Amino acid sequence: MSTPTTDTAVRRGHAEEGAADGAPMTHRQIMEALSGLLLGMFVAILSSTIVSNALPQIISDLGGGQSAYTWVVTASLLAMTATTPLWGKLADLFSKKLLVQLALVIYVAGSVVAGLSQSAGMLIACRVVQGIGVGGLSALAQIVMAAMIAPRERGRYSGYLGATFAVATVGGPLLGGVITDTDWLGWRWCFYVGVPFAVLALLVLQRTLRLPVVRREARVDWTGAALISAAVSLLLVWVTFAGDKYAWLSWQTYTMVAGSLLLGAAFVRVEARAADPVIPLRLFRNRTITLASLASLFVGVAMFAGTVFFSQYFQLARNESPTMSGVLTIPMIGGLFVSSTVSGLVITRTGRWKAWLVAGGVLVSAGLGLLGSIRYDTEYWHVAVFMALLGLGLGMMMQNLVLCTQNQVAPEDLGSASSVVTFFRSLGGAVGVSALGALMGHRVADHVRDGLAALGPEGAALGHGGTAGGGIPDLDALPVPVRTVVEAAYGHGVADVFLYSAPFAVLALVVTLFIREVPLKGAER
Repeated sequence: MSTPTTDTAVRRGHAEEGAADGAPMTHRQIMEALSGLLLGMFVAILSSTIVSNALPQIISDLGGGQSAYTWVVTASLLAMTATTPLWGKLADLFSKKLLVQLALVIYVAGSVVAGLSQSAGMLIACRVVQGIGVGGLSALAQIVMAAMIAPRERGRYSGYLGATFAVATVGGPLLGGVITDTDWLGWRWCFYVGVPFAVLALLVLQRTLRLPVVRREARVDWTGAALISAAVSLLLVWVTFAGDKYAWLSWQTYTMVAGSLLLGAAFVRVEARAADPVIPLRLFRNRTITLASLASLFVGVAMFAGTVFFSQYFQLARNESPTMSGVLTIPMIGGLFVSSTVSGLVITRTGRWKAWLVAGGVLVSAGLGLLGSIRYDTEYWHVAVFMALLGLGLGMMMQNLVLCTQNQVAPEDLGSASSVVTFFRSLGGAVGVSALGALMGHRVADHVRDGLAALGPEGAALGHGGTAGGGIPDLDALPVPVRTVVEAAYGHGVADVFLYSAPFAVLALVVTLFIREVPLKGAER
């Protein structure tokens, strides 16, 4: 006579056996195993997006300007980008479950300390720690799914991952707005609120995520990891400060660009000779992996531009509260939710994925191009339609670029291949946010200056000290004529960001046209 305990042990043993011997797991087993992973992803994304609508208030309280605003976002992206390949390689060598839990702990630790920040610099440093954790969660989510699920079935579950991303993305800004607008809480609770969810995620992961640990005798290529991190970091520092702290054509530019190129070349040389490289260069002999990585680079620019700058548009161009700023972005997140879920289900049913990539590229390009026409007084329903197009396109592209890559590699390379695509998407986002943030700062300053000049001497006198110096303005403290000028400047400046992002989406579309469709493999790999 069996006991509940032994029955549970048998069921768990069968789940582990299924994962180990290649036999397909049931839907229930997969969902149990993925529950903690999806919860961990939810916490990481929530903790990241929850600050988006609070950032204007955070930077204002900490005495930062547009550069600090951009770097609070970029610092997390930079750390995520630089560490993603390393997480992927570690997943090929060690316990994926342990690595997921470690990434979650690192991210939570960064969040807690971020809530104690007393300066913009301290907050940026904490965001680096957060980025290391989210780099692991971003890479490992796809890797763990690939370890359990055949490519043909993976589209369905990738849709669940996309849906989790969408819910956390829309829930984060809404919750962050409510917390920021609640006097007895304040923006610091944006960093604390995710801690209970993180503890729950750790407990669920410990109980439900059961994967065979296949350790390989290999050394981690720390030299390669350090070189790629340094190359990316130097590139982002240059992009962020060029045109502000120094001219685009200056000795600082030549030094940083040359240094980044040299570090990149050294990385390639080290990887070519390493016994077990962080990014195996042989992967790029595969045309699909190369093109998917390139498309992800361009998609990253579009994705992060859409999620980072909308909060400034609604709060500084339309004078909405942080809470309403989150509510008003629902059309984009709704589009992402619907398209990622529906495309995943259809791809699982048909095994075909390329049409979704191409359609997504068209929609992202159209959405960004149309968003480039918005102004501070554009009717909201126009903005909502444009955001929905962008969200629909992103939902079709993000997960499916990883899916088509995983379909091309052997099981032992799943970690590295998945992290390569995620790495290039993060790199595009980090470089894009840095460059576009700097661009927006200059464009807003130009529009403010022109707007004040149009008001005459009185306008210049009214605007003195209220909008200069690159700080985030307090619209309610500005005289009405100046406030209108600032709102118009931010509306135009954010639109310029979307307009300059659109060509990158077009490039992503062109690249996807050249990806050869290979029907997804079934359970036997």
